[in-house]
Amino acid sequence: MPNISVKMLKGRTQAQKEQLAKDLVEVLSRDLGADKHWITCTIEDYDAQEWQDVFQTEIADKPPAAVFKKPEYDPKDLL
Repeated sequence: MPNISVKMLKGRTQAQKEQLAKDLVEVLSRDLGADKHWITCTIEDYDAQEWQDVFQTEIADKPPAAVFKKPEYDPKDLL
């Protein structure tokens, strides 16, 4: 039962989020051979201050092998 979790800065429309979820589910289903019936997707919005904690727990504190796309920015630049 794959779950896709997207965490990002606020500012995208509901339509953009719906399209993103649809596209991500499609790709995951195709690439992993998982039936879409079993795939879920959540999208959470954060402001720049909140993002500092999210970045720490969801990216910086993760084992390197778990972060498949490494950050190319300093989250403090968002403040």
